[in-house]
Amino acid sequence: MERLDKVISNLGYGSRKDVKSFVKKGIIEVDGVVVKDNGLLVNPEKSVIKVNGEEILYRKYIYLMMNKPDGVISATHDNRDETVIDLLNLEHQVFEPFPVGRLDKDTVGLLLLTNDGDLNHRLISPKWHVDKVYYAEINKKVDEKDILAFKNGITLDDGYKCLEAKLEILSSSDDGSEIRLTIQEGKFHQVKRMFEAVGKTVTYLRREEFGGLLLDPDLEEGEYRELTDEELSLLKSY
Repeated sequence: MERLDKVISNLGYGSRKDVKSFVKKGIIEVDGVVVKDNGLLVNPEKSVIKVNGEEILYRKYIYLMMNKPDGVISATHDNRDETVIDLLNLEHQVFEPFPVGRLDKDTVGLLLLTNDGDLNHRLISPKWHVDKVYYAEINKKVDEKDILAFKNGITLDDGYKCLEAKLEILSSSDDGSEIRLTIQEGKFHQVKRMFEAVGKTVTYLRREEFGGLLLDPDLEEGEYRELTDEELSLLKSY
């Protein structure tokens, strides 16, 4: 059971204060009865709730795909920097979503946001072996020795040994390289630290895939959309 005002406000019909005003005006009904208490406890999955004659479609969770831009923090709030939540419309902010894992401030690309804690846990836990695929530009030549080192498990500066990672060379020269990297973890600055461990520097990093879900090419940096049913089913298969 949930408070009526919370249910209605979470669906984008206004703030709780607005809902209180709606109740006073007599324009909210639950199962055909005009509501007189905005704090009424209801079962939104079973009750028929109407606002000004319009039946509301209840949903508990939201699932969003964002093309995260450079310079934005993967957090719900920050005292100094803009966060990915700040990029959301109010109708999505009211669900209080949070980023699934994180991307560094200067990393761009696919970021999932949801208020589904169980799905979040499965997707970020290494034991579920969820692939995360990155495109990166490196300041030096990447070669077969690096591929083998990543396959065997890179040891980071703090002594942590990473799981096996798949490193693909897209182009490579003495002036720099383009690579694709698949990992199943999400340690702090992990991709950058992995390359630092082999004496190289990541100059550009973009996540292109998460759990088989591909970044929508139609999303410009800073844009987002809700997942399709097919995409959500893919993620929930973990």
